[in-house]
Amino acid sequence: MERSQFDQLVFVWIILACAVFLILLKIPAPYGRHTSKKWGITVSNRMGWLFMELPALLPFLYFVFTGNGEKNAVVWTIVVLFSLHYINRSLIYPFRIKTRNKRMPLVIVIMAVFFNTMNGFINGYYLGSLQHQYQDNWFKHPVFIAGFILFITGMVINMAADDKLIHLRKSSTNGYQIPYGFLFSRISCPNFFGEIIEWGGFALLCWSWPAFSFFVWTLCNLIPRALDHHRWYRKKFPDYPAERKAVLPYVL
Repeated sequence: MERSQFDQLVFVWIILACAVFLILLKIPAPYGRHTSKKWGITVSNRMGWLFMELPALLPFLYFVFTGNGEKNAVVWTIVVLFSLHYINRSLIYPFRIKTRNKRMPLVIVIMAVFFNTMNGFINGYYLGSLQHQYQDNWFKHPVFIAGFILFITGMVINMAADDKLIHLRKSSTNGYQIPYGFLFSRISCPNFFGEIIEWGGFALLCWSWPAFSFFVWTLCNLIPRALDHHRWYRKKFPDYPAERKAVLPYVL
């Protein structure tokens, strides 16, 4: 694929993310606590997560390894960071969550496979075949240093929040509970907050349109999801802390 065609694809992909954002503000994605039987055939929640997340990692690695571009320490560092996130999301997280008898609509899995495949392809193809700015001195660039710190910070927040939610569900005998402690004292969805920081850091350290497109998709998926979770908590629990925001402390 020529660079001009690739850039057009990334631009269209960003526009599509914005359209999806507007849709998700009106229609909650029907999985997890928002699952609805109206969406047809369902699959195991655990298998759904596995098959949804792997399509981001596998195409990404394929296009990095098969691309004819230069592969240096900077490229491999970016590959490792991307892979760490998706190894956790696809091969570790699904087997830690309490998912007995929980299911999700097959259509959600299919849509997520498309989304993750495209994001994996766009970032993998760029890294494997098109990028030219990543020389060894990129490690010293302020955007890489700041982005790396943000990525690791976001990953730690995301995993810590996930761990707290997992243990909260394991200790529950009556379904969902109000989470307390950590960033839950400020926002309903610190796991989403951490992931937003993580991919914002990734976009910064890569300083590329493909990485930025991934960040845009993260925002467009997770902000509506967090707002839906926040409204759900407030509706289900009359004593839900009024001072909490949805996903951005003190803001949203």
